[in-house]
Amino acid sequence: MMRSPLFLALALAVGAGAPLLAGDASAQTARAVRATAEMSMVLSGHIEVTPEGAVRSLVLDQKAMVAPSIASFVEGTIGGWRFEPTLRDGQAVATRAPLRVRLRGKAAADGGYEISMTSVDFSEYDPKATDSVTQLHMTPPRYPEAAYRNGGQGEVLLLVKVARDGTVADVAAEQVNMAVVAPERTLAKMRDILARASVSTARTWTFKPPTTGEDSTRDSWTVRIPVNFALNNDPNAVAERYGRWRAFIPGPRQTVPWREADPVEQVGSDLLPEGGVYMVDGAKRGLRLLTPLAQG
Repeated sequence: MMRSPLFLALALAVGAGAPLLAGDASAQTARAVRATAEMSMVLSGHIEVTPEGAVRSLVLDQKAMVAPSIASFVEGTIGGWRFEPTLRDGQAVATRAPLRVRLRGKAAADGGYEISMTSVDFSEYDPKATDSVTQLHMTPPRYPEAAYRNGGQGEVLLLVKVARDGTVADVAAEQVNMAVVAPERTLAKMRDILARASVSTARTWTFKPPTTGEDSTRDSWTVRIPVNFALNNDPNAVAERYGRWRAFIPGPRQTVPWREADPVEQVGSDLLPEGGVYMVDGAKRGLRLLTPLAQG
């Protein structure tokens, strides 16, 4: 955790960079708005890990766009991490994997801001893989009119149970994280609208079940799929947003009837890149972090 008075911009960002849902600006005081939101920054890169599970190297994407103090905090924290050794044919091997981390900015009592790392993910989706579930036909859900009209933006994390024939046996919205500021009652309504739209469309999706590997003989598979609802999907704007703080309001986790929640595999699930299908219970687990984030 890092504390610095340099992040006064976080307080300003709630007013300037964190969108308000339509009709809520006049109903809330500045204090209430700030109490509702937390500021988030997502950074990406690649990490190399030794056969023993130590960090060999870390490369942050677009490092020039990240404040030096933030980059130093991330590199210093991750440099001390330890991982479960990656085995291949029974032998520990060096591993290179994509990296995504979420930072949170929170006002401190002394007037500064505490910066902490709240989640990390090393997932990578390979649409040509035969040993995991891949997408066959996934039409994106339409933006719900009620959410679009009121400026509702957020990401729905779906848990999908895939049957052996590739159809959807069951689906549920595990979590809906909002990218706008509003009273909790309004946010709850928007979460429900976005979740319903995502679940309804997901029931029509089809997938390619694994045909090789340890998971190919299962009766069904659970996958996690992020669905993003953003008013500005201009790819040219991504670079401008990278390294900046934005409002991020995590929604409550929901349980699903066909499996028990696993806190370990949930860590970093809010960082999964859109467009991928990510195995939840698969044998291919990728990098497994042993160091608790709180100790970073």
